[in-house]
Amino acid sequence: MISSALGTIPLVSLTDAAIAADLVPAGLELLERVREEVSLPLPPPPPYYSPASCRPEHGRFDSDEMIDVNDPEMPSKVNASWLRMATEYGVLNDQREFLLSVNYSDPNDVEPEYAWIRVRLSEQWDLAANGSPALRSGFGGLFTDRFVPEFSMLSLDHKAMLNTTVWGNGTVSTIVIRPDRLTHAVD
Repeated sequence: MISSALGTIPLVSLTDAAIAADLVPAGLELLERVREEVSLPLPPPPPYYSPASCRPEHGRFDSDEMIDVNDPEMPSKVNASWLRMATEYGVLNDQREFLLSVNYSDPNDVEPEYAWIRVRLSEQWDLAANGSPALRSGFGGLFTDRFVPEFSMLSLDHKAMLNTTVWGNGTVSTIVIRPDRLTHAVD
C-alpha cells in the first residue's frame, strides 16, 4: 500500500499482458506464466547460494567476457556472450524457448514477486539494450545511467540455469550453472 493525498492506494501486481508488452523490444514472446513449482538444476547448489555465488564444484561455468558497463560496445558484447553461453550449455531448446524469471510486483513495491515465465526468442532480439524493466539491473545503476541488463533464465529441462549479472567492479558477464557437465569440466 502507498499513502498519498488521495488516500491509501493498493499496490497491484503486473499482469501477464504488461510483462509480455515489456519483453517485445527484447525480442522475447511470452508463451505462458509457469504456475507449478520450478526446480533448479540437479543437484541444486547449496542452500542460500545464488547462481553468482556458486563455485565450479557446483557446476558453474563462466563466460570469458567481462564487459565494462560503460564500454560503448557493451550491448553487442553482452548479447554475443549470452547467445554463446545459452547455446553451448543448452539453455535454449530447438524452438528457442526457455524460462525467464521476472518480477511481477508493482514497481513501487518493496517486496519483489518473482515468477517464471516461458518465453520464445524471436529472430530479431536484443537483451542488452532494449530498455525492458524486466531485464534491467538495479545494481548497474550504481555505475552508469545507461541500461544495463541483469536476468536469470532456466532451460525447459531444468538442467541449466543462466545468469547475466552485474559485478561489484562495474562489469557484466554471463554464467551458467550446469551440474551435469561437471565431469566435462574436470577432464
